[in-house]
Amino acid sequence: MNYIIGAFKPASNISITFSDEKTRKKVPLKKENGQTVMVPLFQSQENIVGQISVEPVQGKKIEHNGIKIELLGQIEMYFDRGNFYDFTSLVRELDVPGEIYERKTYPFEFSTVEMPYETYNGVNVRLRYVLKVTISRGYAGSIMEYQDFVVRNYSPSPPINNSIKMEVGIEDCLHIEFEYNKSKYHLKDVIIGKIYFLLVRIKLKNMDLEIRRRESTGSGANTHVETETLAKFELMDGAPVRGESIPIRLFLSPYELTPTHRNINNKFSVKYYFNLVLVDEEDRRYFKQQEITIYRLEETS
Repeated sequence: MNYIIGAFKPASNISITFSDEKTRKKVPLKKENGQTVMVPLFQSQENIVGQISVEPVQGKKIEHNGIKIELLGQIEMYFDRGNFYDFTSLVRELDVPGEIYERKTYPFEFSTVEMPYETYNGVNVRLRYVLKVTISRGYAGSIMEYQDFVVRNYSPSPPINNSIKMEVGIEDCLHIEFEYNKSKYHLKDVIIGKIYFLLVRIKLKNMDLEIRRRESTGSGANTHVETETLAKFELMDGAPVRGESIPIRLFLSPYELTPTHRNINNKFSVKYYFNLVLVDEEDRRYFKQQEITIYRLEETS
């Protein structure tokens, strides 16, 4: 796994272990090669503690110019793949230049680490946290090993959570009001609302409520926007009449949502929307969109 530049086999085996690995919760993380691995879960301000083990290949020694471990928070744009933007970079020097003849271990600790952003794997961008061990070897080429981990940050319930009221209107033809119980939802929340038909002079065929995620990356002329429809919920099939109301009750837990991300390090944003779609009998479509906020509420056992 740890290949020297220009060589065909590893010069050493490097392992990175966390001190609380047996008790710390692990979560799935999708790697670049498409494989999913289980990695430790952390949140901001936690201590990240463990040890590095370096073992030379049997009968060999490692001459090195120093060993270090870095804790990196990185953003990678897929249209600029391979270029990482570091927003967190901490370094611990583990060893001075020398030689290693047998297995050697090095403890490490990063205390109360500021990790302000959540791990995110999107359509055009990913945000990752990784421990990176480097054995510097000059002309022989450095040996490196990586260990991913996931960061999730939790929010309390917002003290103010206003309801949403929307109107869809076509003059003298259609007037519909929508009311949702709040504008901020946690990942396992339930959307509760109601739709009122105040004026219906066009023949509606059906109506759907969609949850959409909009990922924006880059800036200015280089902005890339990807919109995904994550959920589609049929509210009505058939023609409504004036004075009718339809209740809405939609559970968010089955869908793969993330918290809302707003202008993360000036690189990307992830926003969520309610999108209401009405279709008349002539297949004309009417849309009404409303941004909502998604947050991660701390789970209680």
